Amino acid sequence: MTPEMILTMVVLVFAIILFIFEWVRVDVVGIIMMVMLPLMGLVSPKEAFVGLSSNAVCSIIAVIIIGAGLDKTGVMNKVAGPIIKLAGNSEKKVITLISGTVGIISSMMQNIGAAALFLPAAQRIAKRMGVPISRILMPMGFCAIIGGTITLVGASPTILLNDLMVLGGEKLEPFGLFTQTPIGICLLASAIIYFLIFGKFVLPAAEGEAEKDVTAMLMDEYQGLEHVFELHVPETFTNPRSLEELGVRAKFLVTVVAIHYEAKKDKIFVPRSSDVISANDDLAIVGRAKKVRRLAEEYGWVIKDGLEVFGEYLAPTNAGMAETVVSPRSEMIGKTMSEINFKEQYSVNPVALFTGQKIIYSGLTHVRLKMGDTLLLHGPWERYLILRNKPQPRALTFATALEGEIMRPEKAKLAVVWLAVALTQIIVFKIQLSVALMSGALGMIITGVLSVDEAYYAVDWMTVFLLAGLIPLGMAFEKTGTAAFIAKFILGMLGQPSPIVLLAAVGVMTSFFTLVVSNVGATVLLVPLCMNMAVMAGGDPRMAALVVGLSASNTFVLPTHQVNALIMRPGGYRTVDYAKAGVIMTALFLAVELTILYFFYGIQ
Repeated sequence: MTPEMILTMVVLVFAIILFIFEWVRVDVVGIIMMVMLPLMGLVSPKEAFVGLSSNAVCSIIAVIIIGAGLDKTGVMNKVAGPIIKLAGNSEKKVITLISGTVGIISSMMQNIGAAALFLPAAQRIAKRMGVPISRILMPMGFCAIIGGTITLVGASPTILLNDLMVLGGEKLEPFGLFTQTPIGICLLASAIIYFLIFGKFVLPAAEGEAEKDVTAMLMDEYQGLEHVFELHVPETFTNPRSLEELGVRAKFLVTVVAIHYEAKKDKIFVPRSSDVISANDDLAIVGRAKKVRRLAEEYGWVIKDGLEVFGEYLAPTNAGMAETVVSPRSEMIGKTMSEINFKEQYSVNPVALFTGQKIIYSGLTHVRLKMGDTLLLHGPWERYLILRNKPQPRALTFATALEGEIMRPEKAKLAVVWLAVALTQIIVFKIQLSVALMSGALGMIITGVLSVDEAYYAVDWMTVFLLAGLIPLGMAFEKTGTAAFIAKFILGMLGQPSPIVLLAAVGVMTSFFTLVVSNVGATVLLVPLCMNMAVMAGGDPRMAALVVGLSASNTFVLPTHQVNALIMRPGGYRTVDYAKAGVIMTALFLAVELTILYFFYGIQ
């Protein structure tokens, strides 16, 4: 080994140690690589920062902006809705549907694009269902990577194969679009089954983004009030009465926040006490579970398992609790909420009033308000944001962080159009990924789907700098000859193995290299070497090349793949989380790949 090779290995080990022990953030590790490598003379200063302008990094920036535009306009809400309906309250069904969908999409487009586009939908689904996002994103990310193995155009390594398969100056028979499909389908299915069976053991159980919004004091006092129940009024309810006559608030201390009138096919989201409830109507109620159950038993109403009729409007991603305080110059001071027509004016539902040392559940609309009184409200996040952004003096001051954002549903068609423009450039015109995606992102900004500031804010710069730092590390491996040295050493140790043993060694070696070198770099380096070894062992060089191309996607142990880096921060993952789930996934990937080659491709 040359001194340069030794130094490169030292840098690699140092980077792995930093990833494992997390002494610094992962993006800082990337910056350290960009500085250390040129100082040690392993890459040039220009090469050290080439990652910031690489196709992969620019593609990630662009696709995140496109995803933010789709989310901002409500498109991802429409995507999330059918999945939630199919999944019900089952975490396993959610994992299956999201991971399977992303895996299939990834078979025809770049896996990073598929993962990034579906990331907002996955986050919204997790919040609606109260499932930790960490339980969903890693299966989704792994399946996005694996989905690229289903077709020849699903991932960069397999796209390169036909160009790399040259022996003795002659090109070998090229692979077809679906040559590898049986392997890819089995790999995707095995990954989903793996997470369904072992997910509870290997996935972190960190809290997702569905945190409670009201203050600790109110949450202790109103435990359970953050939950919305949906009730159905059966046909046996033959005596229509108003909410006041039913004593919903006065008797049961719960709040009706929405009504669906079956007869009129109409929904109202700020009900009044005079609104009448009849058979076949549906109600959304906020309150303690035992109080809601008592109400249902009293009138023979049916409590549903989840939000069905009101799922879109009242899901945690769209609506929730907010704590507000009557401000010093508020127009509400000295008046009751009835006198100022509170519901009509603010379009939110008052749930409780904290005044002095008393907490009022019933009759709160008739209490004269004082400065400093606290109102617990339920309503859409977008409405809260509008109220918060009103010019001073504001009647109410928000004491809790607001989760939502002001949506632009009128721009939804434009967002879809620019996504289609980007995908058409990639699939039909074969324009470079970064250019095509950036044109879609630019189109969204120019047409007002997103502002420039919103686009900048949407980008996860931690991911950008992590990948930008790993790219020059891969270049150092190739430039110094370290990668070729390791490959030749390992292959030389095999002697004259059987074809299947050789392919197993090829798969293991490729899986290792793709962790430290880009999957494209690993493919370019190993395909010629492995084809020659296959010929020497009496095997099929095309199958050796195919195993390299497929195994270049077997990268789950470290957050070095673009997809793993993308989901790391939103999922709250640490390097150890990838190692825990990824080691088994790596072994499973190789086992399934070799099994299919043995039984269906006749490799022995």
